[in-house]
Amino acid sequence: MEQDQIKNMKLSIAYLNDVHGYLEPHPELFYTGEKEITATAGGYAGIAAKIKGIRSNSQHTLLFDGGDTFHGTLPLVESKGEVILPILNKLGFSAMTGHWDFAYGPAQLKKLAGQLNYPVLGINVYNEKDDTLFLPPFIIIQIEDIKIAVIGICSNIIDKTMPAHFSEGLKITDGAKELPVFIEQVKSKGADFIILLSHNGFPQDMAMLSNVAGVDICLSAHTHNRLYEAIKINDTIVIQCGCHGSFLGHLEIDIEQTKITGYKYELITIDEAIKPDHEIENLVTEIMRPYQYLKAEILGNTAIVLHRYNTIASTMDDLLLAAIRSTSNAEIAFSNGWRYGVPVATGKIARWDLYNIIPMNPVVSTVDLTGEEIVKMLEENLERTFSADAMKQMGGYVKRCLGLQVKMRIENPEGHRIQQIFIGNVPLIKDKTYKAVFVTMQGVPEKLGSNRQDLTAKAVDAMAAFLNNNPTFTAVSANAFSLV
Repeated sequence: MEQDQIKNMKLSIAYLNDVHGYLEPHPELFYTGEKEITATAGGYAGIAAKIKGIRSNSQHTLLFDGGDTFHGTLPLVESKGEVILPILNKLGFSAMTGHWDFAYGPAQLKKLAGQLNYPVLGINVYNEKDDTLFLPPFIIIQIEDIKIAVIGICSNIIDKTMPAHFSEGLKITDGAKELPVFIEQVKSKGADFIILLSHNGFPQDMAMLSNVAGVDICLSAHTHNRLYEAIKINDTIVIQCGCHGSFLGHLEIDIEQTKITGYKYELITIDEAIKPDHEIENLVTEIMRPYQYLKAEILGNTAIVLHRYNTIASTMDDLLLAAIRSTSNAEIAFSNGWRYGVPVATGKIARWDLYNIIPMNPVVSTVDLTGEEIVKMLEENLERTFSADAMKQMGGYVKRCLGLQVKMRIENPEGHRIQQIFIGNVPLIKDKTYKAVFVTMQGVPEKLGSNRQDLTAKAVDAMAAFLNNNPTFTAVSANAFSLV
């Protein structure tokens, strides 16, 4: 009887994913039926305060970070992730995993991980030279008499669709083969309860967990889903908590004899009603002090909310594409379908907002593409976004395009989704060459095109110059992709 009582427990799990370096409160997109509105949300000071509140009301609380933590805003990019370390170490995380956290190369991630007071986990990231694991695969946390194993999976696209330096010397799998092996391994070490911390994405996690038993809770990340209710797949509870630190997930579970007998979940909005934690607020203020001048430099206005919260098109990227196209005589423009980047509310646009759109501030480039290459590039992108096999979904959103129209059937098989493409109002010709302007190799992969050239302009300066000539931005085109 005494042993039975010990094995019964209430546990709170607080969870944060895909903050993308947003240290301060910021505009966030919400919906009221058909209308899009913005409201202030997020910020590590508010997050810290809410975590303290959860801990004060629970005897046992664990806190996890789903990754995309060390990259996404200018202070983090300029410091290669180091500026946020004191904040993270104050919050009391148990573990994290990653994706954009590899942006400064594997050696820098190892350096960052070495300065954290908790581990970065990954069962699916290998050193190419000897097939050893690059990161620790799991940890086991003991609370009273219960052993909780936490297994980590990093994003499977780090060495597939991201710039090559992210994964130099590494190879990354999707973790599907490794997960059952490590489930058995942690069980052999006495684990009563298993948490999967995964940055593969919600569709991928659901697919994997439909075939793999033994995981009690999956903390999902990468795809920025706002799950207002926990999802059950077989015997696994799955949560994911939006992005940009605007939300914190709180999962309360009842454990009896190492089995979950009940649970309650809340997606908490980190809004202005939460009184910020002063210690974290002071740390954020000091980090942001050198960047405040960027917020004071007003470059123009926007008549519409600029955001990236749409799979097929993005008002934020409409501005980016219009700006980079204005730097050259290119007919068409491309950029990656990035998910991160907090919205810009209607009204003033500051230079800081432009760095939020593309904090790396890459050079603007041009390339000559044949019509056939354009079709190939877009079909590949559509398959990576909408593949019927969730484990083959390897993109962010659909590639952002300006100057062309794509008529597509999203339900068609790989390589056959595009029905017709128009350049302007003229049907694309496969053996004709078109000049395109783009940013980053995710805009136009290096394997495609000829006569690739870097221009003198960088993305932020291109947007600033565009706003100087177009002081009030409105939508520049209809969606490039449309369903027929």
